[in-house]
Amino acid sequence: MNVIDLDQIDTDAPLFDPAAFRLGDEEAELNALARRIGKAKFAPRAATYDREAIFPTENYRDMHEVGLLGIAVPKEHGGSGAGFRSYATTAAEIGRYCGATALTWNMHVCSCLWSGPLSDDLEMTEEQRANHLRRRATHYTRIIDDGAIYAQPFSEGGAAAAGVIPFSTSAKRVDGGWLINGKKIFASLSGSADYYGVLCGEMKPGERPSRRDTMYIAVPGNAEGVEVVGDWDPLGMRGTVSRTLLLKDVFVDDDAALMPRGVYYQAASRWPHMFMTLSPTYLGLAQAAFDFTVKYLRGEIPNTGPEKRRKFPTKQHAIADMFVMLQQTKALWFQAVSEARADPSKEQVLRAYAAQYTVMENANELAQLAIRTCGGQSMLKTLPLERIYRDSRCGSLMLPWTAEICLDRIGREALYEPGETDD
Repeated sequence: MNVIDLDQIDTDAPLFDPAAFRLGDEEAELNALARRIGKAKFAPRAATYDREAIFPTENYRDMHEVGLLGIAVPKEHGGSGAGFRSYATTAAEIGRYCGATALTWNMHVCSCLWSGPLSDDLEMTEEQRANHLRRRATHYTRIIDDGAIYAQPFSEGGAAAAGVIPFSTSAKRVDGGWLINGKKIFASLSGSADYYGVLCGEMKPGERPSRRDTMYIAVPGNAEGVEVVGDWDPLGMRGTVSRTLLLKDVFVDDDAALMPRGVYYQAASRWPHMFMTLSPTYLGLAQAAFDFTVKYLRGEIPNTGPEKRRKFPTKQHAIADMFVMLQQTKALWFQAVSEARADPSKEQVLRAYAAQYTVMENANELAQLAIRTCGGQSMLKTLPLERIYRDSRCGSLMLPWTAEICLDRIGREALYEPGETDD
């Protein structure tokens, strides 16, 4: 087996130049690590994961080895201690090389972001805080020491994932813990995760379900009553292996909680940027589409002919259009993720929606422009552009902030203050 020295990899230019974007040293190094491992290991495997619709297990082993599984684990627990933006920019770099790896890694990292720096900003009683700090240390140890992978099954086929109604997956209080029942669809990492961070509603006798009672609980993948069913043969993001997760009378103890009772609702209300974490993957795909087109027109893609197509004015104009769109997208997105915090202003929330919408739509638009500019060869599955195109189309559909939801909320919240009506 060939051992690759990542320090010797000739990396691509940064998606965010550290000087231009004023990145700190640690954030810049995490970004550079993502580029090294992405180019050396993730990119060569991406076509196989896509073609066979299999989970990128090898990539996760590599990420554990270099510490990326613990990117958002606090330093005192052995992780990198990355905050929201450092994670996001690093994820965008990974997205350049394998969209499925970046997207599933997001769901793993969120278990650490939400239980870590995000939860640190939220209100808890002293008892809640003490129990939370003790419990999350257990989850972090599994990740750092054992390379445990955490998933985050969200969708149920209704409006719960969009935050409109309570989750139908339920948690019932029993002696020593909880009984979990329900079904999650499009459950990425299904069958490969060691733990599923399940969002579910607490069932309280005599009370109607409420979003305020949402629980966030880590369910072991090998627990009795956990079953993964169905096929996975989608248009894009095939390596996410997002099959259906069934939970039937699954018992978990109290220490399985990733957040204390009621704290998830507080997070969703006060930390809205937590729902932007899918977007870095698609920004990476947008950069990948542009990078490929430049190399193709310069004659630098192997086995695509010796001619340098850059001399044609139509190609030059197309690259100019792509560059402008990419820079606009990057600038808005970077501003939005830099503003991520508890209790953001109305303008910051609107900008987050706008950034999410822009990334998800422009990633696919850039991939379309790339295919049109590069021509017929770009449709071949031996080249990455057609995969980038298919993967990029999926972003606008992803809950909790689909493109439609973002537009709806921007229009409504720009025109109405909280509590205002026309009645």
